[in-house]
Amino acid sequence: MRKILPVLLLLLLLACSPKARYVEFKGYAQGGTYTVKANLAGVSVPVETVRDSIEALLKQIDTTLSGYNKASLLSRFNAGEKIPASPMFLEMYALSYGYWMRSEGALDCAAAPLYDAWGFGFKHQSFPSEADVDALRASCGFGLLPAELPVRDGFIDPAEIGSPKLNYNAVAQGYSCDVIARYLYSLGVKDMLVDIGEIWCDGVNPAGEPWSVGVQRPEEGTDGQLDGVWQSGGRPAGVVTSGNYRKFYVKDGHKYAHTVDPRSGYPVEHSLLSATVVSSNSAAEADAVATWCMVIGLQEAQQVLLADPALEGYLIYEEEGQMRQWASPGFTLRQ
Repeated sequence: MRKILPVLLLLLLLACSPKARYVEFKGYAQGGTYTVKANLAGVSVPVETVRDSIEALLKQIDTTLSGYNKASLLSRFNAGEKIPASPMFLEMYALSYGYWMRSEGALDCAAAPLYDAWGFGFKHQSFPSEADVDALRASCGFGLLPAELPVRDGFIDPAEIGSPKLNYNAVAQGYSCDVIARYLYSLGVKDMLVDIGEIWCDGVNPAGEPWSVGVQRPEEGTDGQLDGVWQSGGRPAGVVTSGNYRKFYVKDGHKYAHTVDPRSGYPVEHSLLSATVVSSNSAAEADAVATWCMVIGLQEAQQVLLADPALEGYLIYEEEGQMRQWASPGFTLRQ
């Protein structure tokens, strides 16, 4: 997440019906753009205050959880510096630790040095050796850390728990959507769409219809081509797609995915190309589970999605050179 730039378009009022008052906020956040659409009918807070509060929350996320902002609490923590015990920092740690437990180690936000080793390997065409991978697996990960960060006199000292390195890329954008949605709910907003690379939506759009989200086809060279359109049915949902199809490296004729399995220490090798996950609980959960699915592959991902009534999913995979799709029973996709 990069430092938030000035907002491009402050707000756009959209006419829907006499009872609706839709407002759209747009700007830059987390290395890309964000869009928030909300029906402010019945909300007593001025539109300018809502806009400023959204910007302030996005800035707080950037200065707390960004791995790209070198002055953020996360960057300072990873550098071994004692940091203030921010509630947001503690919440993200607890969430990520919980996802690690739930995924039985497949999703590990504390394995940053392992991910970095492969990331630099892809960048410099020099992969880590087997000995390097073994050493990293033994020295990082949530398995070496407590379930709760120790707080002393209002501060967190990474030295107390071995100076770990954290990477929240698998959860942070979804979590950001939840933070903004939480604020809008506190104002009494029901109809909303929060898009910060990942999505949280609830209720209906300005046309009075349930929100729809396009699912991109995982093919190289298809810029924006859709495999279908997911329909919310008006229910609250986090919607996230994760994929490997544009993130890989070929060396000596072998294709290496950028998704690394922290349990083995190596890039995954399976047929799953993309996973779109819908969670009725949170966008952070959808974000985490989508990454989890891309680590474990098709069959295990199907089991994860079918086992939890709060989850629905759409998996696109390759079989015998052909692209195939699988959808959980409650996933509604319009072609």
